[in-house]
Amino acid sequence: MRSDTILSAEISMPLINRLAVVGVGLIGGSFARALREAGAVAEIVGIDRDRENLDRARELGIIDRGCVDPAEGVRGADFVFVAVPVCAIAAVVALIAPHLAPGAVVTDGGSVKEGVVAECEALLPPAVSFIGGHPIAGTEHSGAAASFAALYRGKRCIVTPTPRSDRAALAKVVAAWEAAGAVVVTMDVAKHDRVVAAISHLPHMVAYALVNAVEGYRHGGEGLLRYSAGGFRDFTRIASSDPIMWRDIALMNKGAVLEMMDHFAGYFGTLRKLVAAGDGPGLERFFRESKESRDAIL
Repeated sequence: MRSDTILSAEISMPLINRLAVVGVGLIGGSFARALREAGAVAEIVGIDRDRENLDRARELGIIDRGCVDPAEGVRGADFVFVAVPVCAIAAVVALIAPHLAPGAVVTDGGSVKEGVVAECEALLPPAVSFIGGHPIAGTEHSGAAASFAALYRGKRCIVTPTPRSDRAALAKVVAAWEAAGAVVVTMDVAKHDRVVAAISHLPHMVAYALVNAVEGYRHGGEGLLRYSAGGFRDFTRIASSDPIMWRDIALMNKGAVLEMMDHFAGYFGTLRKLVAAGDGPGLERFFRESKESRDAIL
């Protein structure tokens, strides 16, 4: 299968008889809401360590029932969506593997794919398929109450099949994301990790570092964050994201993240030199090139 292929699948509804969502937060909860709204699922089982979060998800109609035990929650499910921090995905798959029904499809929403997909494929029995996935969508909020059905509407979802991937399972994952409103693209796992290191992981690293830098700078003996206005708050919004999730991403995609951080440092170094030299034309050219590139993606 060619990399970077936009897919479209035709599968009759309801697509999924029993969906098990492991991790009923923003990502998992929004997936469940979107599929329910689309009429693509008959029953949804939520699996989460937080009983209060499960109760809230049931109250909101996100799930039909909840389980704190993943093994119990996945029994009888024909589709399992694992929406936990990336360092925990393989551990969850190992735990549920013996309890999955033959023919079940397992996918995930993690933003690191190469290591995760390799581990998960090796953990599952031959009669169960793992297809890696990553929706390019999210907010800085978390928990079932933060989820909403339109989160994935019009957004891209990267699906990362491998030579081991079952075509029927791949088609079902594609159809599920399309039912959720996403535009599905297939991509090689290694390329995926480099791409998201640039467009997602680096911006988060920069936002976290910027907030810490400003907070750590004491001018006149006081912190500066309380003076922040719209621009700073808009730019650093993603620094309010879940620290555990981003800790895991930095660890799991270490090589690609470091490569992009070093690449960024080169550009920031160039900008510093222009400022230090008082190079007005150079600064204008630097800013104009950036503006034109940014405007082109809007």
